[in-house]
Amino acid sequence: MTPAPGPRGAADGRTAGLSPRSGPAAAGGPSEAAAGGPRAAAAPLRDPHRYQRAGPRLREHLVLLAFRAGTAVIGRLPFRPAAAVGGWLGVLAYWLWPPKRRIVRANATHVLGAAPSDPAVGRLGRAVFRNQARWIVESLRMHRLPLDEVAALVDTSEFPRLEAARAGNGGLIIVSAHLGNGEMGAAAIARHGLPVRLLTEDTAHEGLAEAMAARRRPWGVEMISWRNLREVFRILRAGEILGLLVDWGYRPDGIPVRLFGDWTTLPAGPAVLAAKTGVPAIVIWVVRRPDGTFLGGVGDPVHVGSTDPAELARATQAIADDLEHGIRLAPEQWTTFKPMWPADPAEGRRLAALHRQQTGAAAG
Repeated sequence: MTPAPGPRGAADGRTAGLSPRSGPAAAGGPSEAAAGGPRAAAAPLRDPHRYQRAGPRLREHLVLLAFRAGTAVIGRLPFRPAAAVGGWLGVLAYWLWPPKRRIVRANATHVLGAAPSDPAVGRLGRAVFRNQARWIVESLRMHRLPLDEVAALVDTSEFPRLEAARAGNGGLIIVSAHLGNGEMGAAAIARHGLPVRLLTEDTAHEGLAEAMAARRRPWGVEMISWRNLREVFRILRAGEILGLLVDWGYRPDGIPVRLFGDWTTLPAGPAVLAAKTGVPAIVIWVVRRPDGTFLGGVGDPVHVGSTDPAELARATQAIADDLEHGIRLAPEQWTTFKPMWPADPAEGRRLAALHRQQTGAAAG
């Protein structure tokens, strides 16, 4: 939901899954040890997906200059040529950036259920890089357009489900992934007059993050740091909407889920917040259509009755199921550049065992 010139999943100040530390304790819920798991979460609260220190001031300044220059140039070009050139550059990045290429290909094997040597894995990998480039072009251009014009590009026929989910106390936790163009979704939700706050992670590029936040404020979309838990709870209890992303990569201290049939984890944050505030969590996705418009999709509301480990596991799996449904609509638009599954098969078996401990259910 938070665009930046680099690949999503890089240090760009995008929205967080409550805390980038994925375990239940990060959101005020029970630790894995308390949940009966084999590992105790003893590490201090920190952000594993971000630089521990801000980058050099010169680098931050150059990134901000590049962002402003890109906005000025790309914002004035016709969209189709700009997107086409961006796509070519995306494929070039696929070949020139081996570490990210390997990650994207590894994720693709799970999404496709294919062997690493399958040609389809390479095709999907290149398509992911192309769509990342297209997202950058779209994001650099869209803030030059009026909100009404941006929101009109999104088919929001399913968005009344968001308002229905708010019918109780009015609060709502929107859960999403780096899929399609979440920035378009934020614009469309804001156009409906719904108060939205997007949760952000730490970033080495504070100037860039603030520039992006300033662009959203006229839409009525505000940013809030994941560290400001008091404000997070106040927002939800005040009947507002909190949006966050959960596909920040595999973390061993998250809640085990099956995603595309394989064991991984998702952050506990959405389920714990829902349990502690009484507001539902709901998955949304905004995927790109061939004609340049977008389809907005909405999952089922997930109500969480308690912070009991079994209840958190049930709710997080429901979130994973809806995320998978959205990703299946356009897997080439799932532009996460973090490994989403553990590389070691033994870790998958550990997650299955942990799931059994948490729920008392059989796990494959």
